[in-house]
Amino acid sequence: MYRVFEALDELVAIVEEARGVPMTAGCVVPRGDVLELLDDVKDAIPGELDDAQDVLDQRDKLVGDARAHADKTIGEATSQADSMVAHARAEADRILSEAKSHADRMVAEAQAHATDLVNQASDEAQRTTAGAAREFEAVTGRARAEAARMIESGNATYEKSVAEGIAEQQRLVSETEVVAAAKSEADRIIDAAHSESDRLRGECDVYVDNKLADFEELLTGTMRSVSRGRQQLRTGAGLHDYGDRPRTADFPTGVAV
Repeated sequence: MYRVFEALDELVAIVEEARGVPMTAGCVVPRGDVLELLDDVKDAIPGELDDAQDVLDQRDKLVGDARAHADKTIGEATSQADSMVAHARAEADRILSEAKSHADRMVAEAQAHATDLVNQASDEAQRTTAGAAREFEAVTGRARAEAARMIESGNATYEKSVAEGIAEQQRLVSETEVVAAAKSEADRIIDAAHSESDRLRGECDVYVDNKLADFEELLTGTMRSVSRGRQQLRTGAGLHDYGDRPRTADFPTGVAV
């Protein structure tokens, strides 16, 4: 390739140094020297052109191969990416479905447990109320029986005192000098009998009132326990924490009489 540029430079020098033809733009050059230099150029150019053409052909082949490889790589990458995206979507759908099923199962279990706790609390409250009612009836019955006994005893004492007073009065009627004293004593005995009867009735009322006050305190404690149990149920249902369940021992079932 160097010889080509050298011959061209010599041709340029010959043309520049050639004598010009008057009245024209032409010039006179040595034909033999120019032809010799052109032969040198012709001999040198084909080999270089073949080498350059081979380089160009190799370049085109490399570019085509690279382009085909790139297209193939891009296609494979796109296919693999689509497959991975589809697999990821399927896996995400599966995980979401499992999470939803698990959440629904947990909610159902929590609702069932809460319903069970409410039912247990309701049953316990009903048992406590029934027990309190039975205790109330028992206390009231005993108080009524005791009141009836005390009234009956007072009436018997009263009747006995009246009978004794009447008998004493009748015994003393025949004695003129003691009639006034007998009447006064009879009146005193009758008054004493009335006073004793009133005292017994008062004691009976106080006894019944005390028993009713005890039962009122029992009912108040029972209602407070039921209220605490309901509050614990509402608090436990809001936090999904079933550890503080109301215990049966928290509800009083009766009081000693």
